[in-house]
Amino acid sequence: MPDSSRSAPEASPRANVVVAVLALAGITVSLMQTLVIPLIPALPRLLHASAADATWAITATLLAGAVATPTMGRLGDMYGKRRMLLISLGALVAGSAIGALSDSLVPMVAGRTLQGLAAGVIPLGISIMRDELPAERLGSATALMSASLGVGGALGLPAAALLAENTDWHVLFWTAAGLGLVVTALVVALVPESPVRTGGRFDVPGAAGLSIALVCLLLAISKGADWGWGSPATLGLLVGAVVVLLLWGRWELRTAQPLVDLRTTARRQVLLTNIASAVFGFAMFAMSLVLPQLLQLPSATGYGLGKSMLAVGLVMAPSGLVMMALAPVSARITATRGPKTTLMLGAVVVAAGYALGIVLMSATWHLVLVSSVIGAGIGLAYGAMPALVMGAVPVSETAAANSLNTLMRSIGTSVSSATAGLVLARLTIEFGPVTLPSQNGFRLVLGMGAAAALVALAVAAFLPRRPPSAPAPAAPEPAAAAAR
Repeated sequence: MPDSSRSAPEASPRANVVVAVLALAGITVSLMQTLVIPLIPALPRLLHASAADATWAITATLLAGAVATPTMGRLGDMYGKRRMLLISLGALVAGSAIGALSDSLVPMVAGRTLQGLAAGVIPLGISIMRDELPAERLGSATALMSASLGVGGALGLPAAALLAENTDWHVLFWTAAGLGLVVTALVVALVPESPVRTGGRFDVPGAAGLSIALVCLLLAISKGADWGWGSPATLGLLVGAVVVLLLWGRWELRTAQPLVDLRTTARRQVLLTNIASAVFGFAMFAMSLVLPQLLQLPSATGYGLGKSMLAVGLVMAPSGLVMMALAPVSARITATRGPKTTLMLGAVVVAAGYALGIVLMSATWHLVLVSSVIGAGIGLAYGAMPALVMGAVPVSETAAANSLNTLMRSIGTSVSSATAGLVLARLTIEFGPVTLPSQNGFRLVLGMGAAAALVALAVAAFLPRRPPSAPAPAAPEPAAAAAR
């Protein structure tokens, strides 16, 4: 619940405008995840690089987002959420422009890294909503903002495919830069700065330690299949991640102003929500790995549908629309039955969607139905997660707590990608001169998605039925002025 002591009016006429602008910002940032998907087969040729090196255009965004999300959340709590939101959007615009001007690997990786640094926009937007919106608007607004992570990805795929198939590929990045500029201008004009600040000194060692640990972990996960899961590089990174995380945790518990308050994070409600978020991230991404491949594989395989990338985007787009439509429904269920019920219901729906996918994969409409059902479950669950987190942390730590929750989702999607890639690489068929994933491989990945959703259901079952009142903030510093 929002802090009753804030000075924002309880029924601001600008509430709808603020929600619309922040949701658009979230969708714009999530578009960066699907921006290059239509280009993946052609990236080595476009960037004059090997196939292994070209994947850094994707990996760099993942790593930068993991580093930026907790850091920007903490900086937002300390120095202003709107300010950090604008810095994040500035990185997105700069990265998009660099990508648009690139014809080789190094500048493209630099541009994609800057795009990844904008990943903190969604948790920052949720935190601004908590500070600025009246109580009756907060639930549906944060549900929509949380769901924008999936909405942008689903809606961005057909748009990116359409541009990639009909224009020069650089237009994708110029379009992203233009959209980023529009959103930045709207934030400057219409989104107020929150007066809720924690002040204090930024935990530089904590930020560095967490960043190093996350880079080691995600780099091992994303590159393990290429390097070999038993290779010295992969094992060294995984061991390094564990060691650095242990040292980082010790530091965070001893420092007066930590990057992440581990004592708050260890509270039952926050801890279980973050675990459920990671598992849900795994479940969500399995759909994105299986359905596009089923649609694009040759129909001569007996299970592929032989569709174009544009058709893939159009099939996946309804899931984004369903997520958006379910945001107010998620908020309504949360208001009447509590966020625990909403999260559990979302997990059941996601599991049902994957179960449908195991038996329905022989026609385009089958996959539209499957993706829509899974999208409905994601919309319900993602809408409940901010309510669970914000119900258990002080107002002054909202951005940092939401950022950690978003990070946990990202880790789940990374593990999902690596695991599904390993399964599909092992379960294959020979199709002429090429080796393709088998139908049983796809079914196994879909089954893993259903199982992950059921694990999330089991974790959510241990959450408190009603969130406890959020602790009071520890004497936050008011902002000098609310920037408009």
